[in-house]
Amino acid sequence: MKKNIKKWEPDNFELEMNTVWSFPDRGKWATHDAKWRGNWSPYIPRNIILRYSEENDLILDQFAGGGTTLVEAKLLRRNIIGVDINEESLKRCREKIDFEWENSGKVYIKKADARDLNFIKNESIDLICTHPPYADIIKYSEELENDLSCLKVKDFLEEMRVVAKECYRVLKKNKFCAILMGDTRKNGNVVPMSFDVMKIFEEEGFKTKEIIIKEQHNCRATGFWKTNSVKYNFLLLAHEYLFIFRK
Repeated sequence: MKKNIKKWEPDNFELEMNTVWSFPDRGKWATHDAKWRGNWSPYIPRNIILRYSEENDLILDQFAGGGTTLVEAKLLRRNIIGVDINEESLKRCREKIDFEWENSGKVYIKKADARDLNFIKNESIDLICTHPPYADIIKYSEELENDLSCLKVKDFLEEMRVVAKECYRVLKKNKFCAILMGDTRKNGNVVPMSFDVMKIFEEEGFKTKEIIIKEQHNCRATGFWKTNSVKYNFLLLAHEYLFIFRK
């Protein structure tokens, strides 16, 4: 094991039991950190993986980003395919999973587009656990072809339908697909992008099993945001939605 890893698991971990999740301490065990913009707390994939999969299952994260889900799958003895279109993301993922862990799951990393998972067979995945970009709220590249984080909301939603089709194709029947999504604002009004994505997945055949509200922290209004929140009369968005779909 790497000598610089001092803590392998969260302290006093318990599965979440209701539909409101809040993690003020985002989690710093194993190789986790918050250096990849927009990455989710490892408590989220840990809860999803433990509740909706078994050891040795095959998981898919087609928006691998900073590698959080890959690390958790490896620690929890699940096998996982990590996909991203951004080579910088994949470089980080390789660094994050570079540790030894007894009977750990296998991690397969692939540079590919979440809309075209042709290397994955039909109904071969036991769980999808992923955190897509929220349109162009955070741009992970400037000119990378096919990067969904460069798209405006309307175009992003059109492409998420293709993502949903691929999710449905590769997932086994009666298995689960977990996706964290957030909303945005335009001209001062909320754009409910997360529920648009939920409807898209339902239209492609999924059933919505759970809608979980995930509280965001460090959203206190200060400086620019405090002034403009009052001036233009809007509240800071301090939550995201975790959708659990069943095929």
